Amino acid sequence: MKKKLLIFVLLAVILVMVAGCSAVPFLQINTPVPNTQAGTPTPNGQINVPGVSIQVYAPGPNPMVNTPDAQGRVAGIWLGVWHGFISPVTLLLSFFNKDMQMYEVHNAGNLYNLGFFLGLAIVFIILGLIFGSIRLRL
Repeated sequence: MKKKLLIFVLLAVILVMVAGCSAVPFLQINTPVPNTQAGTPTPNGQINVPGVSIQVYAPGPNPMVNTPDAQGRVAGIWLGVWHGFISPVTLLLSFFNKDMQMYEVHNAGNLYNLGFFLGLAIVFIILGLIFGSIRLRL
């Protein structure tokens, strides 16, 4: 029972943290945009359903791709794997330190993105193996 409560509390905290990090409100009540059919995306990134407007914004382009930082470095796939691996800790620390970011903007583009994703996947695989083995022992 305590284990389920702990998992529920952790998920609730993560959900609140993710919701608090959003730059724009996810749902906002407003009137539908005229000249658009309900439920279809508008050019400004909204889906309008009567009484509700849902923001659907994808990240924009990174103008710093393939441009070196102050030390002349561009983050590649291996640095992407490392940044993805340490991203849970970096996320928590970024709430307390404005200068700390999870993601390197001076990166090699798609290769860095792939490395970041793989590093984050490694974290979840390791956590799954740890908690899976604990569950098998109980």
